[in-house]
Order: sequence, then C-alpha cells, then structure tokens
Amino acid sequence: MKMAHVTIQTKYLEESIKFYEDLCGLAVVTDLRPMGGKIVFLANGEDETCVELIENPGNPYSGAGISMGFHVEDVESYHNELEEKGYNPSPIIRPNPNVGFFFVKDPNGVSIQFI
Repeated sequence: MKMAHVTIQTKYLEESIKFYEDLCGLAVVTDLRPMGGKIVFLANGEDETCVELIENPGNPYSGAGISMGFHVEDVESYHNELEEKGYNPSPIIRPNPNVGFFFVKDPNGVSIQFI
C-alpha cells in the first residue's frame, strides 16, 4: 500500500500553493480549478505522495499536533534563507549530532518541518 496524499482544507488556496512550491519544491500535478473545482494536488513528481489543498473558507484547518517533513540539503543554510525571507522559522533542533531540523508554519498553520 502506498500513501496517496495528505489533505489540507484552506482559506488561502493561492498562498498555500505558492508556499508549497517555493519552500518545499513541490509542483502542481493535478489542478481541478479549470473545471470549477477548488482543489490542487502538489508533489515532487508524478506517482509521488501529494499535498492536496482544498479551498474551504468555511472549514479551514484549525487543529494542532500535525506536521509534514521535507528533506533539505543544508538545514542551517535553509534556515537562514527562510529567516531572511521573513518566514520566522523555529530555532534549529538537534536531537543528536547527525540530525537537525526546524519548523515553519504554512499559511494554514500547519507545521512544516525541514530536516
């Protein structure tokens, strides 16, 4: 069994698309907006696990305790880059000498981990 997607209900569809494209390196693989839908799937490529964004201003994500993780080449450099761009990343956490990560909130309040 393969994981297909993670769904985020959002008030901010366009801002969310831009966030996942710019910060996470994802690209739109399915876009239902031209057919009247308010749903976009983003992924690293075809047949990869997707982030599904559904525009739903009346019931956007409002929970806590969920995060999605993305690998980056250099945690410290990426942290500095996002800080310079005003994304307010958390401090870098180092649970052991071989692992470092930090978090940034997406436009919906979902914690995105860069490791």
